[in-house]
Order: sequence, then C-alpha cells, then structure tokens
Amino acid sequence: MSAPAPPWLTVDRAVVSIALVYPMRGPAGMFGPTCELCAQLAVEEINRCGGVLGREVRLVPVDGGAPPAEVAAEVEALVSVGAVQGVTGWHISSVRQALAPRVAHRVPYVYTALYEGGERTEGVFLTSETPDAQLWPAMRLLAGEQGVRRWFVVGNDYVWPRRTSRAAQRYALRGGGQVVGQHFLPLDAHDFTEVLRRIEHSDADAVLMLLVGADAVRFNRAFARSGLDQRCLRLSTLMDENMLLASGAGATRRLYSTAGFFAGLVTQENLDFHGEFARRFGVEAPPLGSLGESCYEGVMLLAALIGQARTLDVRAIETAADAVAYHGPRGRLRLRQRHVRQRIYLAEADGLDFTVLAQL
Repeated sequence: MSAPAPPWLTVDRAVVSIALVYPMRGPAGMFGPTCELCAQLAVEEINRCGGVLGREVRLVPVDGGAPPAEVAAEVEALVSVGAVQGVTGWHISSVRQALAPRVAHRVPYVYTALYEGGERTEGVFLTSETPDAQLWPAMRLLAGEQGVRRWFVVGNDYVWPRRTSRAAQRYALRGGGQVVGQHFLPLDAHDFTEVLRRIEHSDADAVLMLLVGADAVRFNRAFARSGLDQRCLRLSTLMDENMLLASGAGATRRLYSTAGFFAGLVTQENLDFHGEFARRFGVEAPPLGSLGESCYEGVMLLAALIGQARTLDVRAIETAADAVAYHGPRGRLRLRQRHVRQRIYLAEADGLDFTVLAQL
C-alpha cells in the first residue's frame, strides 16, 4: 500500500495555500527555523481575522536551500497541480532568478530577502532592502563619522554579492573613497586564508561583507583571529541576531549592520511582535532577526495583495498593487512599483546584541 499524499497535494477550495520557500540546509539554513516560525505567526494572525477571501491560509514548506533549479521545479509542480496559490519566503537571489520566470505569471510571488535591486518580473513583489536605500546611506555615514575611505569587498560568488559590489564601487567614489579590492568565495566557504591576506595587504580601513549565514559567521571568527578587527571595521547588509550569536562576542568588534529591522528596535510594533512571538513559541525559540522576520512581512503582504484585489488572479493583483498597505513589526508599509518602502537603520554589534545607532 502506498503512503498517503501530503495534505497540501490535495486541492482544498476552502484553503489558500502558500509555498513558503526558506533555507533548510546550506549556509543560510541557520536562520531557517526563525523564517518558518515568523511566517507561521503571520498565518495564525490572518486566520484569526477570517483568513484570505474568507478562506483559511496554510503554509506549504519548500527547502529554499536546495539548488535553484530544484527549488524552481518543486514550486512549479505545486503551482501546476493547484496545490499552492501564492509563493513567499527568504531565499538567495539565485533561487529567485530560477523561480520567478516559472511561477510569477501564474501566482503572486512575494520575495522577502534583501537583494541587489532591479527585479522587474511581473507578479513578483519585494519586501526588503536594496543597495540604494540600505548600503549607500550606511557607507556615507561611516565615511563621515568613522573616516572610512578604503573599502575591501568580501562576498559569496553569485548575483547578489557581485552586483552589490559594483554598486559599492560607485557609492565609495561618490563619498570620496574607493574600493581597493574584492574577493568572492563559493557558498559554504571555510577557508579564508587568501582573502584575509589580501585584506591585510590592501591597506583597507573597512570591509564590506556580502556573505550568507554560516559563511559570514566563519569569516567573522577568522577575521578576529587574524587581528584585522583592530584595523578595519566591518559593514554587512546581511547580518542578523542569529548570525551575531553564532559568531560569538569575541568576533564582533567594530561590526556594523544595516537593515529595516533589528530585534532591539524600541517601537510599539516591535514590542508587540516580540510579545506575540514569545507567547506563541516560548522563550526557547530561535532569536528574532531581520531575515526571519522578513517572512512575517512576506505573508502579510501576500494576504494584503490578495485582499485588495479580491481575487487570486495574479494580473488583477498586479493592477491593484500600488494601493496596498499593511501593518507589521516594521510599521505601516506601502507598496510602490512592487517594492515596499521602509525605514532603514544602522546598528553596531555590542557583544551578542545590536545597538541601533541611526535611521538612515
């Protein structure tokens, strides 16, 4: 006798099923549990308020840490059999680029990861930060207040770090500085000997980190062991509280992060979010951070898009998108040209916590 099919493969017209694509393996897998819990919290809140179009919302988990072509094929299969009516989640840009052409014209796709900018595929909506609003203001502030002039870029070898590095070169020149070197590493990198040698010989006074998850953690530790943290500050556009904790307090000296959300932000929306998260999942739940929290934003935006259009039809959703607004831990947010516009902050690591220094 064959095993029963997973419940999401049975099409239920009383349910709106959403593919939640988040990393369950690889360097980004370390914050996968927070992604899942934050998305689940959003679903529960939506369902308490009547669901979407009067239907219950359900999540269908997909491993976004798999090779991009495999992720795209799995989600496309779910869409083709009617098992999901929308897609959201945090996953790297290589996955988005494989996935969007195959599903975005069929179901709405809300991408929650910070990314390199420039996504124009119809049916794709984006909740997170882009370099023009996130990286440039942070580099400008650090140049003015810390005297940073010479940047070295360290990134993983795929589209987001490479395109962001090109933007960083423009921003550095605009601020009176320069990028003096760059080095790209494969995902799941462990050996940083060569890049640390190049940083030391470059005379850089700052390192722009464009590394994912555990790769950034291992780099932080190696950077501190080398003593380069005495000379260079680090700036990351992808560094949340889970990554800070994994790096260890000894590896976070002069480490800065820029994002639209930090767990330590003192706002009423953030305090309410922390309270709900702790009530639902307990004090042993993984730490909140911008990467996991973005999945809450993704579910809330997807529900708002469908609710505004009053249909699951992606073309109607696209037409109504610029009228969409929703409330979440980042405050009240609106969609413009399929991108969410939001406040961005600069924070400095203080041991295992972030201290927010400024709104950019």
